[in-house]
Amino acid sequence: MPSFDVVSEVDAQEVRNAVDQAQREIANRFDFKNTNSTIELNDLAITMHTVSEDRLDALRTVLEEKLVKRGVSLKGVDYGDVQEATQNTVRQVATIKVGIGSDKAKEINKLIKAKGPKGVSSSNQGDSIRVTGKKRDALQEVISVLKAEDLGIPLQFQNFRD
Repeated sequence: MPSFDVVSEVDAQEVRNAVDQAQREIANRFDFKNTNSTIELNDLAITMHTVSEDRLDALRTVLEEKLVKRGVSLKGVDYGDVQEATQNTVRQVATIKVGIGSDKAKEINKLIKAKGPKGVSSSNQGDSIRVTGKKRDALQEVISVLKAEDLGIPLQFQNFRD
């Protein structure tokens, strides 16, 4: 019986590369001179630190450009509140979501049952969802249904077995 897994993963190395590229760009850009702007990566939390909120917006734009260029989906980036820091500076933490939570898994399962073809079933497998069906075409239809919906998290389809 054909099956595949729906997962939400992020390549940590690509995130690290994107942050490194963003750090290099802000070190060289004229509009970031004397602003003490930094981007730091700690596990999957990115901390942006600069002098004002408009510089923070520019910093966020640089980071997003580099993430997109490296193939990291912005759907998985969750921005925290802008916080006041020492010496009249601001900081913001962006966390990168990995895995499918239980509420999203329920939402995906309901979507597959509602819009998917007959004979297709889905079940939770920890951080992934296993979708099984009788025919390969039905599974491909489920993939297109999931791609068409905006679920707020990046989805990948792995482990396709015939």
